[in-house]
Amino acid sequence: MQSNSAYDNLCERFKELDRINHAITYLNWDQMVMMPAQGSQSRSESIAELAGISHGKLTAPEVADWLAALDGVVLEGHQEFTASVREMKRVWSNANCLPAELVKEQIVAGSACEMGWRTQRRNNDWKGFVKNFKPVVELSRQEAQLRQSASSATTPYEAMLGLHCHGDTEAMIDSVFSQLRTVLPDLLQRVMDKQGSLSVSEKGQYPIDQQLQINKQMLDALGFDFTAGRLDQSMHPFSTGSAGDSRITTRYNEGAFLEALAGTAHEAGHASYEGSLPEQWRGLPIGESRNMCIHESQSLLFEKQVFYSKAFMGFMADKIHLSMPSAKHLGADELWALGTHVEPGKIRVEADEVTYPLHVMLRYEIESDLINGKIEVDDIPELWNEKMQALLGVDTKGDYTNGCMQDIHWTDGAFGYFPSYTIGAANAAQIFAKIKQDHPDWQEHLKTGDVQFIRNWLQEKIWSKGCAFQSQELMQSATAAGSSADALIEHLEARYIRSEY
Repeated sequence: MQSNSAYDNLCERFKELDRINHAITYLNWDQMVMMPAQGSQSRSESIAELAGISHGKLTAPEVADWLAALDGVVLEGHQEFTASVREMKRVWSNANCLPAELVKEQIVAGSACEMGWRTQRRNNDWKGFVKNFKPVVELSRQEAQLRQSASSATTPYEAMLGLHCHGDTEAMIDSVFSQLRTVLPDLLQRVMDKQGSLSVSEKGQYPIDQQLQINKQMLDALGFDFTAGRLDQSMHPFSTGSAGDSRITTRYNEGAFLEALAGTAHEAGHASYEGSLPEQWRGLPIGESRNMCIHESQSLLFEKQVFYSKAFMGFMADKIHLSMPSAKHLGADELWALGTHVEPGKIRVEADEVTYPLHVMLRYEIESDLINGKIEVDDIPELWNEKMQALLGVDTKGDYTNGCMQDIHWTDGAFGYFPSYTIGAANAAQIFAKIKQDHPDWQEHLKTGDVQFIRNWLQEKIWSKGCAFQSQELMQSATAAGSSADALIEHLEARYIRSEY
């Protein structure tokens, strides 16, 4: 690419920021997986200090000067230059509207809230949680107002939504949710009428060490490289890291094992995306993942479309029986029936595909009103119970552990994140529909545990693109259509009504 001094300076600065953020990533991973509880204060201060340094370097006056020097600059034959500058400006704009002191305060408040949540959730201690959560909300409201002032967002919450779903408009998200609201209640009832009660039970004794072995075997089949990553245990499943050092965590239950496998498959999708981004743009905003709606499409494709397919479940059944004899009474058909059973419940991460979007819509409505100042923290438990009963027919009154305290996202102010789960599910169904069209023999591959054809397709169409395209451009390029709920609805009908896969 033709040299441009302003652009060269920006590239060097963003690569420097990437190295700092690399350190923050693994300090956060250690805090959530390995660190003793008493290390929380000093770790939070260290992370906050590094975040402050990163923020200062990103918002330094010279960065604005370099970006200004590139206004209107076009390099003929180098489309990636335009996209790269666009993404640098987006990242800079997101950071520049926040003072460094606010960023530090948010890191400290978020870390304290998350660490407290670990025991407060277990103890059903809403009052204790509120003491740490109110500062997080207040700081998030300040952030949202600053972001709204610096953008075209119509509400403070819409400004926060742009952090996680940038490129996907609130109108598009509302459109998908509206379509699902129209269809899901009737579909849920039809599925429950068709399935009836389960005739098989997963309950048993499944040693954690045996489950860990099976999870590793599944990861290997899904293409996870253990020389460039690891699998650990945590309270809440998550994936983090980068190419060459992917970190996946899951949680285990000795009385059941499918949830852990599904969670690991989900995180494998995230890790595969992060570990396969374009090497030539490493360290630059253009080389990052597109947004969380695309990111969740990758994890949900691995979990819902691949792992829970009849074909792949048959492959996994043999491995489960070999490594965990106590599960031999569950054949492939029984495992598939357990994994695709639909029943409204309290826990989002345990919800089936049909009810899951309803959990997301509940959180979307509450966090939107919370950030926009229409409700206060103290209103959440009652609203949560009202919406759970209206959407799912489930009572959560007084059960904060399995109600409004169940998720980790709000503890560090990740407001605007939840919609990405359901938009991600819609994108996953849409992407996989195109993969199936391109590979009519897809089920024969999955019966043998072969997912390489899926990884190759995703590498070509999604992973290799980084942020070169906007999200809807990426969906259009990969699937010939923008995001909608059509493919997800068809997927649910095919799996749960017609029992096709």
